[in-house]
Amino acid sequence: MKPDLLLLHGALGAAAQLQSLAQLLAADFTVHSLDFSGHGGRPVVAAEFAMPHFAREINQYLGERQLATVHVFGYSMGGYAALLAATEQPAAFRSITTLGTKFDWSPEAAAAEGRLLDPEKLQAKVPQFAAQLASLHAPTPWPEVVTATAAMMRALGETPALHELNLAPLTVPVQVLVGELDKTAGVEDSRQFAAYLRQGTFEVLPATPHPLDRVDVAALARRIREFAAANALN
Repeated sequence: MKPDLLLLHGALGAAAQLQSLAQLLAADFTVHSLDFSGHGGRPVVAAEFAMPHFAREINQYLGERQLATVHVFGYSMGGYAALLAATEQPAAFRSITTLGTKFDWSPEAAAAEGRLLDPEKLQAKVPQFAAQLASLHAPTPWPEVVTATAAMMRALGETPALHELNLAPLTVPVQVLVGELDKTAGVEDSRQFAAYLRQGTFEVLPATPHPLDRVDVAALARRIREFAAANALN
């Protein structure tokens, strides 16, 4: 029987973006994925578009499908939500691999990210990206997703959900991956948060920026597969 693997998308993303990764891992895992509230066509509800709610959605998903333990891959925001879920229900997680997850949140960091999340500017400056968001989140209007994401980031900036106090006791094996060229997550910030983890490993992916579509998916699948195999009995 194949182990279960849950794939989690990033901010402004959807489960559909992880299909190619899922296909590469399907021979080794029973692959699951979910769209967080407000993503992938799910309606934007302000009270649910928040990191604590996303973490609860993960644990609710596991419970509803009676998945006793899973391996998890979380891209960017998905990695953050996975770790937060694991701090609340650690026994459900065999291993977690994160990629490009921004851990170091502050009001200044949230403001910097928020400046990039103006729907009118996105439409004017990067219309192809706006069109992609429209396709990913239909029938939900994509500007609603962008605006809600900015609000979520401000909330994280004011009250970071992950920090040394709740990461240090975590016994779940965690593989923290970050691209060498990832200016969103940041190599040194990622290294610092990986050091908080009791069973954390850290790796920098050469010549890799933040966007998922510019990541070597085959190499990523191999890292997920190998880390899960090394922690199969946990």
